[in-house]
Amino acid sequence: MSQSPLNRAQVEQLVRQSLARFVGQGSSQSGQGPNPLVVNISARHCHLSQKSVEVLFGKGHQLTPKKWLYQEGQYAAEESVTLIGPRSRVISNLRILGPCRDFDQVELAATDAISLGFDIPVRNSGDIAGTPGCMLMGPAGFLEMNEGVIRAAPHVHMAPEDAAYYGVENKSFMKLRIGGDLGLTFDKIFVRVDPSFKLEVHIDTDEGNACGFTQKTPCELIK
Repeated sequence: MSQSPLNRAQVEQLVRQSLARFVGQGSSQSGQGPNPLVVNISARHCHLSQKSVEVLFGKGHQLTPKKWLYQEGQYAAEESVTLIGPRSRVISNLRILGPCRDFDQVELAATDAISLGFDIPVRNSGDIAGTPGCMLMGPAGFLEMNEGVIRAAPHVHMAPEDAAYYGVENKSFMKLRIGGDLGLTFDKIFVRVDPSFKLEVHIDTDEGNACGFTQKTPCELIK
């Protein structure tokens, strides 16, 4: 009996398991879990609804992928906007990440917020109630956001098998131990669990600079 061909998700899972075995036991970057750990720095960016994209770029406009990100289906778009903050201070070329969401959100590092004159809270993505707003400018118009400017909380994406290995649940917290010349431990890494997720930690540019992070820096997730 002929076997059905593997779908993309199955092939990807086999590759990830093979990579984990290749990297080997004892590597603080990969750990001993079912999937290799990836830590990435998330630079300032925004997420927009389709309605807001059309306000900024014109009716019917669709975001164009420029660079595919580590998480399946996520990308940095060709399109960018200008952010206008308090006292008319601006950040040009603020990258939009796609695909579109059902809300608008701007994610900045603390130094970005200070330079713009913002006082922004640390929040998990989507938790934007009561946060500052801003103005975004695109080639076709302006978008006034009444709320949605945050400093994103450090977080980890993981699949259910990773959560089982580490003994954590969705919306719980872990620690991330950073090695290297400085050495630093983040005590509150927010956990997001979904079958579509790859094992990846996101920290912002300020956090990466504080610990001297590079792609060669050893990292370890701890419950």
